Amino acid sequence: MTENSQLLAPQRRALILERVRQYGGVRVNELTREFGVSDMTVRRDLDALAGQGLVDKVHGGAVSAEQTRILEPGFEAKLAWELAAKEAIAAAAADLVRPGAVVALGAGTTTYAVAKALVKVERLTVVTNSIRIAEVFEQVGDHQRTPPTVMLTGGIRTPSDALVGPLADQAIRALHVDILFLGCHGLTAEAGLTSPNLGEAATNRAFVRSAAQVVAVVDHTKWNVVGLSTFATLDELDYLITDREVPESEAAADRVGRVVVAEGIRRVP
Repeated sequence: MTENSQLLAPQRRALILERVRQYGGVRVNELTREFGVSDMTVRRDLDALAGQGLVDKVHGGAVSAEQTRILEPGFEAKLAWELAAKEAIAAAAADLVRPGAVVALGAGTTTYAVAKALVKVERLTVVTNSIRIAEVFEQVGDHQRTPPTVMLTGGIRTPSDALVGPLADQAIRALHVDILFLGCHGLTAEAGLTSPNLGEAATNRAFVRSAAQVVAVVDHTKWNVVGLSTFATLDELDYLITDREVPESEAAADRVGRVVVAEGIRRVP
């Protein structure tokens, strides 16, 4: 039995959408092998995705319905994506943080991985608009001599479990943080870091303006994807941490302070 065969239906469907985004289409027989499930299960998944207007069914599979700019999968679904990549990125991110720092973490599953990597750093003050990330630090606080101080913004909850809106933005604008970690829906040299959610993009922009250092944590599947709204340009990034060399990362190195690939610094200006 494969690891993928243990996925819940929402997680499996999110992965199918990821394949459609990467390759433009998928075949039923390939998905049955990948996920270790029956043809009927895959066809039900495609029916559900087609019913939401996210894919178009064709003979033997499905193709893109060109919805990637506005697609916003839920937090649980995205947890299953690129786990090893997120852990490598998180380990590199944690190396940038020193005890006693004021750290901001935007919502997302990659920043959630960063939070788990930061739990051993003492005396942190953590600002986040993610309930999931706040819970990570609250659960480990009892095991540290000096537990972290956690500040959770208010706001309206999005499908990706971010708290956004005027309340979140106002709280963030009143703060000054040492280092900020942000994930994204997509990244290109032209559009920068993007999100499919306008509210989340606005809140992320507030984070960027409040941070002394801005760090993007982006796995290789996010390159060449454009969401609806830009919240940071490459020139605003002090670090961009990714898990794999891609052609686009070479061009990005000319505009980002430092590009870090997994555990090593790719470029130092």
